[in-house]
Amino acid sequence: MDSEETKRPIGIFDSGMGGLTVLRECVKIMGNEDYIFYGDSFNAPYGVKSTEQVYRLSKKIVQRFLKQDVKAIVIACNTATSASASRLRKEYPELPIIGLEPALKPAVLHKKNSTVLVMATPLTLKEKKFENLMNRFEDQAKIIKLPAPDLVEFVERGEIDTPELKKYLRSILNPYLGNIDAVVLGCTHFPFAKRAIQQIVGNDVYVVDGGAGAARELRRLLEAKNERRKEKRIGKIEFLNSNPDPQEIELSKKLFELD
Repeated sequence: MDSEETKRPIGIFDSGMGGLTVLRECVKIMGNEDYIFYGDSFNAPYGVKSTEQVYRLSKKIVQRFLKQDVKAIVIACNTATSASASRLRKEYPELPIIGLEPALKPAVLHKKNSTVLVMATPLTLKEKKFENLMNRFEDQAKIIKLPAPDLVEFVERGEIDTPELKKYLRSILNPYLGNIDAVVLGCTHFPFAKRAIQQIVGNDVYVVDGGAGAARELRRLLEAKNERRKEKRIGKIEFLNSNPDPQEIELSKKLFELD
């Protein structure tokens, strides 16, 4: 039997719908856990806000999760991770807090001396955290930054395969076609558009995101604290959103269930 400690849910949050891609990865490897997903669609997008604004919004969600007695939190948002993860870990040292960072390492290691395009929000690409990440790998690959704030908006509207989305993607990716080896999806919203991105850049280009890595890190931390559920069961997922429109919850469920 699982103890009351291990039965506690896991909190996952994002500026909107993007973190659902991370929730899916967590459920894939820990489907017996209970999850609370909080999308802050009312305040989306985070990527054009200041670091301090994003930190305050993130802290408010963490405080909400603590009232729901979560055993771990995943910041399923690259922008919020850059702006708040280190501060929140200092403020809540007993709470496992897992963040997201652009999956630069697997992209660089995929092919020697490659050219890697990193798609992310403007704030993620400006933050010191990303600069440090780039510095670790810039002697192994040519790394190009590509801000794509409008892509967040498409996903928030549930547009993940429309002609308008593809037109937008072509317009920003066109200058790099034929000259890149990998594309890093450095925002949790972007994997929803992975199929469209792959079609545009071609199947020989490696397209990667950090969701699976975050899920594995969550599992590792829970196992280290002996807080993994062992009971064979199908876990529950509670969907919450800061936007009071009930359609936001419906969209969350629909996007979560997409292949």
